[in-house]
Amino acid sequence: MRLEVRESSRLDKFLQQNMPDYSRTKLAGLATEGAVRVDGTPRKPSFLVLPGMVVELDEPPAQAAHDLTPAEIPLEVLFEDEFLLVVNKPRGLATHPAPSLKEPSLVNALLARSHSLSQAGGAFRPGIVHRLDKETTGLIMVAKDDTTHARLARQIEKKTAERRYLAVIAGLFDHERLTVNAPIARSKTNRLKMAIDQKGKAAVTHFKRLESRGRTTLVGARLETGRTHQIRIHLQSLGYPVLGDRLYAPKGIAEGPMQLHAAYLRFEHPRSGEVIDLWQAPPADFGFNATEFEDQLRNW
Repeated sequence: MRLEVRESSRLDKFLQQNMPDYSRTKLAGLATEGAVRVDGTPRKPSFLVLPGMVVELDEPPAQAAHDLTPAEIPLEVLFEDEFLLVVNKPRGLATHPAPSLKEPSLVNALLARSHSLSQAGGAFRPGIVHRLDKETTGLIMVAKDDTTHARLARQIEKKTAERRYLAVIAGLFDHERLTVNAPIARSKTNRLKMAIDQKGKAAVTHFKRLESRGRTTLVGARLETGRTHQIRIHLQSLGYPVLGDRLYAPKGIAEGPMQLHAAYLRFEHPRSGEVIDLWQAPPADFGFNATEFEDQLRNW
């Protein structure tokens, strides 16, 4: 396959935009393995391609089809206009389809609604600007067109959009406030997991103790970066796994529903400039009256 570059971009982003049937992770992996050549030279995913350059690679193996069948799933919408919406994602609903996923995702539910969705995130992720893990509940932005999508994504990248979470963790959190700066990469021993790895991507999370009860603590988490499983990995690395986290918590603590919730979202509307400021209380099974801490999370 031979592709000519028309606009400056990272190589992995250029590949994903020109090959939307494949995930950015898959294409970046090919570049890491040396299978992607720019003007005849193998280049890494972060390489900057410029107009006039030629990108060459063999056709990647076919991926299993993603199920994009619309599904009539009720959604709790906290904000919506002609450009975007913000949804309170329930626990157990994946953000987007995957070849291994048998049940409908948030994307399938969005496709059943009577409006357009952006395509900037890839063919199997229409509308999805950022994701939440399947068992994580809470606020997620959805774009209806590519311009809105790009502007929202830029706010996340530049850290002007605020995403704050609540988590119930095992143990008495020793710190009133704590920042974890620990890079994250795919685990070398279990491909389902992520792990702290000095060669991984930068990951920064700010934590704040809100209330302790028994042998558990309610903490707030504020993201600077958005790596897969970031909050869960950083808390687990400190010895405070999230309750109900079947992937990272030890037996006993991993039982029950996962207690991680995207509670607060603040961003600038990409068209009007209005500040959108939203709070969503966590599910009742959190066991803490998290609404008491709304002001602390908003004004952190």
